[in-house]
Amino acid sequence: MLISQLAGVGKDSAARFAELGVSTAEDLLEYFPHRYEDLRFPTAAAQLGATDGEENAVGRIVRVRERRARLAIVEADIEDATGAFTAKWFGRSYLVGALKPGMELFVRGRVTRTFSGASMNVTTHKILENSQAFRGEIVPVYPASKTLTSRKIRQVVARNLTRLLELAVDPLPRHLARRFAFDDVRDAYAAIHAPRDLDTAVQARRRFIFTEFLGLALAAALKRNTRVQAERAAALSRPGDLTERLESAVSFSLTNAQRRVLDEIWADMARDVPMNRLLQGDVGSGKTLVAAGAILMAALNGKQSALMAPTEILASQHAEKLAPLLLPFGIAVESVLGSQGSRSRSSAVGRLASGEAALAIGTHALLTEGVDFARLGLVVIDEQHRFGVEQRARLRAKGLWPHTLHMTATPIPRTLAQTVYADLDVSTIDELPPGRTPIDTFVIRRARLPLAYEFVERNAKAGRQAYVVAPAIEESEFDLTSVVALEEELRRGKFADLRVGLLHGKLTPREKEGVMQRFVRGGIDVLVATTVVEVGVDVPNATVMLVLDAQRYGLAQLHQLRGRVGRGAARSYCVLVAPDDAPELERLSILAQTTDGFVIAEEDLRLRGPGEFAGTAQSGVANFRHADLVRDFSVYSEARAAAEAIVRDDPELKAAQHAPLRALLDEPSARAMLMSS
Repeated sequence: MLISQLAGVGKDSAARFAELGVSTAEDLLEYFPHRYEDLRFPTAAAQLGATDGEENAVGRIVRVRERRARLAIVEADIEDATGAFTAKWFGRSYLVGALKPGMELFVRGRVTRTFSGASMNVTTHKILENSQAFRGEIVPVYPASKTLTSRKIRQVVARNLTRLLELAVDPLPRHLARRFAFDDVRDAYAAIHAPRDLDTAVQARRRFIFTEFLGLALAAALKRNTRVQAERAAALSRPGDLTERLESAVSFSLTNAQRRVLDEIWADMARDVPMNRLLQGDVGSGKTLVAAGAILMAALNGKQSALMAPTEILASQHAEKLAPLLLPFGIAVESVLGSQGSRSRSSAVGRLASGEAALAIGTHALLTEGVDFARLGLVVIDEQHRFGVEQRARLRAKGLWPHTLHMTATPIPRTLAQTVYADLDVSTIDELPPGRTPIDTFVIRRARLPLAYEFVERNAKAGRQAYVVAPAIEESEFDLTSVVALEEELRRGKFADLRVGLLHGKLTPREKEGVMQRFVRGGIDVLVATTVVEVGVDVPNATVMLVLDAQRYGLAQLHQLRGRVGRGAARSYCVLVAPDDAPELERLSILAQTTDGFVIAEEDLRLRGPGEFAGTAQSGVANFRHADLVRDFSVYSEARAAAEAIVRDDPELKAAQHAPLRALLDEPSARAMLMSS
C-alpha cells in the first residue's frame, strides 16, 4: 500500500516521506521513533533543575512579559504549591497574547538554576483549559527532515495506526517468540509507536532487533552448513613435530598466539571439510609465518598452495619472505604478476601446472586463464577485503574444494568479527613477537606543522625515509589537504634538497608500482601519499609517518598507517596533525597511549560505528534498520545461538513452523552474508 493512500498524506507530504525512504505503509510501520519524550510526570517547582535533561512542570501563570534582545523572549512566571519558576520561549512573540495570568500550563524544557530561581527554556507546552487535570503521555520522536517534522510523522502514524497494524507480518516462529517472551507482533508495533510505558517500548524494540539479527545469523548458519555438507576437501595429515620443524627453519620460537592459531588452522586442514578461516593480527604480529605453517602442511601432503595479495609490491614482499623460509623444506616458490615478462610468466605457469612448484604467490594475475595447478589444496588471500567475492571464488575454483585462509592486518573487534564474518572461523594473533621496535606517537596542532617538517627533514638527511599522508588527491571544497598540491609545495620548498615522491589512487597500477619500487629501493626520501600506503607496504628504512588532517580518519585506519614505520631496527615516529580549532585531540590521543590494535579497534567501533572498518560497510551488515552491533551485541549472541539450533535441526527450513523465516533471508544484511565468500 502506497503511503499516499493513508489518511492525512497528500501528494506533497508523500514526496517528503519518500525523501526519508518511506514510500509505503509498510515502510511507515517500520519507521521507528529514535527516542521518546516522557511527559507523564511533572516535577515540583522546588525540585526543578536537579537533572541535566529536559523536565516537565505544571503550574499557574502569575505574570507574562516580553523582552526584546536580538531575539524576542517571552517570559512567564509560573507557580505551584511548592514554589515558582520562570518559563522562557525564544522568538515566539505571539505567545504574549495567548498566555494569560491565571491559566494552568504544562511546560517541558531544560532547566537551569540561578540565585533568582529556576529558569526553563521551553520546548513543549500545553494550556490546560477549564482547569482540566494534567494527563501526561509518552510522545514518540521520529527522525525528521527539513521538510517533514517529527510532529507531522507522529500525527500520520497515530491517525493510521490501526490500519498499519493490520499489515504487520511476523517472521518469528511462535516457539521462538514464546521462548524469548516477546509480545504478539502487532502488540509490539503498537508499543513502539504508541507506548503505554517506556519499559514496554524497550522490550518491543528488542523483539525487532532480535528479528533483524536472526536473519543475518540464519544466512551465516545456512551458508556454513552448505559448505560442511556439500564440499569435500582433502584431509591432510599433520606430522607430530611440525611446530618444531617450522621453528627450526626460522631459528626462533613462535609466540604463544602463533602456536595457538597454527593449531587451529592445522586442525581445520586435517578435516575433510574445506577450511574457511579468517586470520587477523595486528601489524607485525607474524601472520606471514603462520601462513607459512599452513603452506608447509599442505606441501608435506603433496598439495600446492596459492597466496594472492592485492598489489605487486605486497606479493613481492611475501615472496621475498617465504621463499627462503620454505627452501629448507624443498618447497619451490613461483611468482605470477601482471608486470612479468612473457618468458618468466610462461616458466612459472608451467612449473605450477606440472606440480613442480608447490607455492604460487601473485596478484589478480593468478586468476587469469592459463594459470592452472596440478593439485591446489590451500588458498591464502591476504588483505581479503581488497578482493571481491567473485575473485576469491575464481581462485578457489582452480582446485577441488581447497582449504582457504583469509588474512587481514586490520584488527577487528570481537563484536564485528562474529557478525561480519559469521560464516568464517576466526583466529586472532593477539601477541606481538619480542623485539618489535616501538613507535613513538605524537598528536599536534597544525600550528606546529613546520616543526614536524623539520623533524622529517632531519631524519631524511640522517639516511632514513618518511611518509607524509593527506586525505585528498586534488584540492576540494572541504578544505582538505591535497597530496598533489602538497607534494609540489614540499618539493619546491621545505624539502627542496630531498627526493620527494607522490602516490595516490588516480595513478595507474603501473605508475603506483613504479613509485613504490623506488621508495622500497631508497630512491625516494619522502613519499607524499594518500592512504594507498595503509596496508602491506614494508620498508624497514622508513622511520617517520606524518599524517595531516588526522581528524578525518578513524583510529583503526591511523593505526594501520602508523604500522608502515617501525619495521626496522631504528627508532620510529608517528606524528598526527589536527587543525588548530578541531576538538579532536582527546580522541587522537588514544593512539599516543596504546599500540594495541585491538584496544584501538574497540574504541574506534564505539566512537565511529561499524561502517569504518575495512570491508564492513560493503558487507551490508552495518545496514540494519533498528539494530546496533555495539549496543545490541548481547541480543545478537542470542539470535545466533537460536539460528544455529534451527539450522542444525532443519537445515533447509522445510518445517512448517520455519516457513516464515525465509522472509528474513531477503533482508539486506542476510543477502549480503549469503552473497559473500
